[in-house]
Amino acid sequence: MNGLMLHCGSKYVGREEIAMVPTPGGTASWHPVPHYDIITMVSKAVESRGWTIANEQYGLGRDGAKLFGVMRLGNSNHPEWSRAIGLRNSHDMTIAVGLAAGLNCVVCDNLCFGASTVITRRHTSGIDLTGLISGALDTLVEEFITLELEADNLKLYDVTHDAARIATVRAAEAGAIPSCDIIEVLNEFEHPRHEEFAAPSRWSFLNAFTEVSKKYSPARADVCQRKLTRLFGLDGQPSILWDGQAIDA
Repeated sequence: MNGLMLHCGSKYVGREEIAMVPTPGGTASWHPVPHYDIITMVSKAVESRGWTIANEQYGLGRDGAKLFGVMRLGNSNHPEWSRAIGLRNSHDMTIAVGLAAGLNCVVCDNLCFGASTVITRRHTSGIDLTGLISGALDTLVEEFITLELEADNLKLYDVTHDAARIATVRAAEAGAIPSCDIIEVLNEFEHPRHEEFAAPSRWSFLNAFTEVSKKYSPARADVCQRKLTRLFGLDGQPSILWDGQAIDA
């Protein structure tokens, strides 16, 4: 399983190494949360609900200042994907503590995440982070269900070559991918490396984007995934790519 993609100086690490990362001293208004504490609190909240963590991956960036992780859950009965939780944290004030629901595709191990991060807790004092995480997991359940329903719906619609070209440009204009990746996405859609995505459906089209996004840094991939979720309507709202204009077959 390789759901977390890292480069640009980031590196894969285990819990033991994360536990060794020093947490910088805070200020009167800023109280950084240790990376290891975030992972521990999420794990306990997951297990308290009877869920299992089938696999977990973590990465550190900026000399340990940023943490990115994916927990793949073992409780999904869907043959094509498993539920996953994305988490992030920082010690340099750049990002808040965050959790998001995701689907981890079994075939290609691509990830798509929900439209919203359900915790955006800045590192300030006086907030019960354990309680926030517990409540966030309840919200994640709803996001899992929405993602799964909308992902199944994507398989019902075909996408023509011309429609794919228009939609890929729209995705680039929306900032989901850089314009230099338009051709790469189209090539992946028309010649997928996994035969399970040979049918030219919206689901296969989404996979083309997520396959290309594997080369992105964790922060860039995070932006890509969330924009794709909105563009494809994986958040349960009307899709931006398929907005009623006649671009489908």
